[in-house]
Amino acid sequence: MKSDRNLPGGPPALASVGRLRVRQRTSDRVYEELAAAIRDLRIEPGASLSETDLAEQLQVSRTPLREAIARLVDGGLVSVVPQVGTRVEPIRLHDVEQARFVRESLELAAFAAACEKPERDVAGLRTLLAEQERCHEAHDLGGFFAADEALHRQIFEMSGYPGAWQLMQPMKMHLDRFRRLSLPDPETVRVLIDEHTAIVDALESGDAIHGHAHISRHAHRALEDAPVFQARYPDYFAD
Repeated sequence: MKSDRNLPGGPPALASVGRLRVRQRTSDRVYEELAAAIRDLRIEPGASLSETDLAEQLQVSRTPLREAIARLVDGGLVSVVPQVGTRVEPIRLHDVEQARFVRESLELAAFAAACEKPERDVAGLRTLLAEQERCHEAHDLGGFFAADEALHRQIFEMSGYPGAWQLMQPMKMHLDRFRRLSLPDPETVRVLIDEHTAIVDALESGDAIHGHAHISRHAHRALEDAPVFQARYPDYFAD
């Protein structure tokens, strides 16, 4: 497992979860840590996974680790081949496009529902925009991605359908891995912040028509540079 080349100076690939005293199944914590590392490219597409190494890093036994890996296999992020081993699946543009379609469709519906609310307090969204600006200036890519996710999640919460956001997370992981490739580019981050601002402005004014246009443009942006990323990171892609 190699560290994410797009996040220099970032955290180690995996953090220990075995000693955390929280009311959550160990296998769930292992899944969340592995999924986040794969999503953030701390564990790269195509990387081989050793149960022994993972169990040591995460400080867990093999049973919850295997349960977590099974969930990752079901989500199409990891493959297990008998007599060969376990590896992180490469990025497939078909999976990315499927995830984009689902996310865009649900977010358009959530935005419309939020616009219908008689009161739309966007103060929290404005705070997240300010945090994105701060992260952009500080070149904090991880912080920007977190604030980006929080802004979109809050739109779903404002719509009254937060469960829709949670429902699409396993599929969205394919899109998220692809999105991470674009973040080192300061110009891309600047454009994303501007698009987020336009979406929040439209929500505040209840302008569903322009809001939908901004969301669709925003959702399609990631795939525009697919040929560039395939050429830059050929080992990451399967098609």
